[in-house]
Order: sequence, then structure tokens, then C-alpha cells
Amino acid sequence: MEKGRTFETVVGVFVLIIAACFFNYVYSKSSWKSIDGYVLKAKFDRADGLTEGTDVKISGVRVGKIDNIEVDPKTFFAVVTFHISEDIKVPTDSSANVASDGLFGGKYLSITPGGEEETLKNGEEIERTTGPVNLESLIGNFVMSKDDAKTAGANS
Repeated sequence: MEKGRTFETVVGVFVLIIAACFFNYVYSKSSWKSIDGYVLKAKFDRADGLTEGTDVKISGVRVGKIDNIEVDPKTFFAVVTFHISEDIKVPTDSSANVASDGLFGGKYLSITPGGEEETLKNGEEIERTTGPVNLESLIGNFVMSKDDAKTAGANS
């Protein structure tokens, strides 16, 4: 009877070790881990599609993540606070925009580096920002311009 219990204990410990290794591997390959670095801010008139934990990318490569999104009570702009990896230095004349992974893809914060030598420090703000493109408005404007062209052609 003791042999059976010892075997079960050894198998149980082995399974726990394998499970711990698996979770460690998944954690190391995922975006769950926090990014050490410094904090920057950007203000947008609209921040549609951005949430806490959303990726921050430069040239399509993940360099950080969004920590917080809140509304500035004075300007009513969306204030996005995010972490950037320590080894990435963002020039002061850089710009930020809300980008999309495709027509139906998720949104992310894209940073386009500027050419200045001076870089942003912890807590500073990216001044140049562009909100997301509103696909519905674009389609509506396109349809309306077609209707206007037809109306103008019919009146000629």
C-alpha cells in the first residue's frame, strides 16, 4: 500500500512541475508581463478602441502598453497614460495616433518617432496626436459626395 502512495506522490509532484514550467513559458511569451520603463502621456480628442493593456507600437513593434485612460475634466480630451520600454528613447517631436491592425482589427497606440536629439522623460507628454479614423464618417462622406455629384449632373 505504501508503494502505491509514494508512486502517486511522485507523479503528482512531476505533474505540478510540468504545469509550472508550462505557465512560466506562456507568461514569458505573452503580453501579460509588465513592461519596465518610463511613463508617457498623450491627449486625444477621441480614443475609440483603446483600453488598459492595449499595445503601444513603434514601426509595428510592441514597445509598451497602455496603463490608464481617463477624461481631462477641463478639456474633455482623453488622456492616455502608457509605459515605454527603458531601452526605447522617444524624441520630443514624436507623434502618437490611434491605429488599427486592419479593417476589422483591434486598435493600438502607434508612435512615430521625430528627429530631435532630445528625448521625452518620465511623465512627459507627446504633444502631436491624432485620434482614430472614423470609418462610418468616411463612408457617409463618400456616399454623400456621390449623391451630390448625381444631383449636380441631373441639374445640368
